[in-house]
Amino acid sequence: METGILLESGTNELEILEFRIGGNYYGINVAKVREILPYKEPTPIPNAHPCIEGIFMPRDEIITIVNLAKHLNMPTASEGKDMYIVTNFNKLNIGFHVHSVVGISRVSWSDISKPDATLNGNGTGVATGIIKLEGKLIVILDFEKIISDISPETGLKVSEIDQLGPRQRNTAPILIAEDSALLGKLICESLSKAGYTNLTVTMNGQEAWDKLNEYKNEGVLDQKVRLIITDIEMPQMDGHRLTKLVKDSAAFAHIPIVIFSSLVNDEMRKKGEALGADAQLSKPEIGHLVEAIDGILWK
Repeated sequence: METGILLESGTNELEILEFRIGGNYYGINVAKVREILPYKEPTPIPNAHPCIEGIFMPRDEIITIVNLAKHLNMPTASEGKDMYIVTNFNKLNIGFHVHSVVGISRVSWSDISKPDATLNGNGTGVATGIIKLEGKLIVILDFEKIISDISPETGLKVSEIDQLGPRQRNTAPILIAEDSALLGKLICESLSKAGYTNLTVTMNGQEAWDKLNEYKNEGVLDQKVRLIITDIEMPQMDGHRLTKLVKDSAAFAHIPIVIFSSLVNDEMRKKGEALGADAQLSKPEIGHLVEAIDGILWK
């Protein structure tokens, strides 16, 4: 079953693919899903990570399979309806073994709650949001973190900044919207290492939008924000909605916006361009993000 992103850009809506593991309900943004395939016994790989079930080759492409139940420390017993959810993000194609697929629901980011610090406070949590649908609590998983936990070399690397050579300090104020505390910290470390030290981090698009309006009302907008960096997937308000609000506002439209997200592909790039994004980079390419910022703030 192939999926498509049917939603209009900037509406603050998304489609959630709901699936089950060990009797519990989980979700993934449809924008990350390439296709859903019936389970087929994978070929095991010697000395692979314990959560790597093996590989399979549905066509002319080898797909690595992650046993999601094992990674989540959930029962691995099958329901007899096992499926592969094949994803595409961070320029990687990965298959996730789940026990059954329930269906797709269209929801608003404003209805998705971010897990509190008791669930994600120590950086080990893999829940990026929680939503109640038809009386069920559905946990939206952080698939980027799951892959980064299994294979750290696929994650964001602060060391990439060293390859950019000598840097000058730039105190231009940058507002960041990133719901992952870990990624927010790594982005700040990377930008600081690149010379950008005047950073304000918000946890979602709504917080960033509120901060912009706060600065405007105080008459200090241009002293507080010269550039916005935003993720796309965030509870309360996503990055596309934030971009649309900013670029549709006479007060904020002059502020450059850089989208930095694992979802940036050809289709998403077109949506971002239509909304007025000044640059769009795919995670985890932090070096390219710095180069894009350089091109905007140093010109």
